[in-house]
Amino acid sequence: MEREIAVQKLKQLEGQDLRILADKFAVTVWKGDKKNKGWAGHVIERYLELPINSSQSPNFGSWELKIVPLKKLANGEITVKETMAITMIDPVNVLQKPFEESHLLSKLRKAVVCARLFESQQEVRTLLVKVATFDLGNEKIYNQVRADYEETRETIRTKGFEALTGAMGVLVQPRTKGAGHGSTSRAFYARTQFVTKILGL
Repeated sequence: MEREIAVQKLKQLEGQDLRILADKFAVTVWKGDKKNKGWAGHVIERYLELPINSSQSPNFGSWELKIVPLKKLANGEITVKETMAITMIDPVNVLQKPFEESHLLSKLRKAVVCARLFESQQEVRTLLVKVATFDLGNEKIYNQVRADYEETRETIRTKGFEALTGAMGVLVQPRTKGAGHGSTSRAFYARTQFVTKILGL
């Protein structure tokens, strides 16, 4: 399924409760007291009639599905709950490739971001609030993402891969992925403010 068609179909889901759809499509949310963390993505895949993909961010050739949780603040405002993983960092590849040829840009070009309202750990209800894609036409955002990437490249070149830290980057940060302390792998993450811009919240 082409990305544009997928986005059109997904936009029809905006405002709907994914939890109800989970029951409709027989997607397991809870197995005993263990939660299926990828259940929301599985619901969307079933809705699009795509094969369920078990990888962290399902890749459908021309596009990739990203699920992002939102939260409601005390004042009623809806904001992005956490950062969004974009792609793993291969230091050799990053050193070789300028931003225009980078994995980071190609992943952002492919991303279809579905934002759902996280209400509780019980997952009794979760509305699909917004479906969006990265707008390459916004020059200011594009240039900032490029600058964040180049900062990562320069750091790897001058200080080494281990010097990458989550404190870097305005919109995209290069930080440890996985178990945190002692973890050696790193990934590019979209900061919450970047996800907010992508979603147009």
